[in-house]
Amino acid sequence: MRLPIHPPLPGQDSPTQVEVADHTFLHQGFMQFSVMKLRHEKFAGGMTPVIERDICHRGHAVVIVLYDPRADLLVMVEQFRIGAYAAGVNPWMLEFVAGMVKPGEDPAEVAIREAAEEAGCVPSDVHQVYSMMPSPGGCTELVEFFTGLVDSTGIGGIHGLEEEVEDIRVHLVPAETAIAELDENRVPSGLTLLGLSWFARHRDRLRTSAGVD
Repeated sequence: MRLPIHPPLPGQDSPTQVEVADHTFLHQGFMQFSVMKLRHEKFAGGMTPVIERDICHRGHAVVIVLYDPRADLLVMVEQFRIGAYAAGVNPWMLEFVAGMVKPGEDPAEVAIREAAEEAGCVPSDVHQVYSMMPSPGGCTELVEFFTGLVDSTGIGGIHGLEEEVEDIRVHLVPAETAIAELDENRVPSGLTLLGLSWFARHRDRLRTSAGVD
């Protein structure tokens, strides 16, 4: 997956030149880390001196906002997050279903698969709403957001793949409660915050398209 290349603002020209002097990979694990030495074109013209930057290679991910428009409920999951723990934040976070896309996989199919594995449901009317980079200053991760409709009847419990040591609890969250969590600064997970922001703007449209008054 690659995001479209376009200027920050319509009709605006930006620098385009980047010269890489060296790129060294340091670690290969769940994530890959490297150091790149480069220089780039400046706004006023000319090039910067050679600079050194650390890079976290995170890959391609999907997030899916699962919504039951008739019950006006969001299907969300709670699980342990090591980054939050290391930062001294409560590591059990309420989030939307998410997962990593392997080379050659269809992102929409991955989103549907992750919904089944993490939340025990199979969404319908799945479509992409936008793509973004969570931390472009040092991480290569690209994330595609999807939305999908579900019937929340019977959804709940604890899910996850045992071979991946996943321990995931499913919550049915009233839409008003989720939006209030956003407005009260109680959503520390960035992808969840973005998903809720999109949902708050499009909730009425999702209900109307599902035939809910």
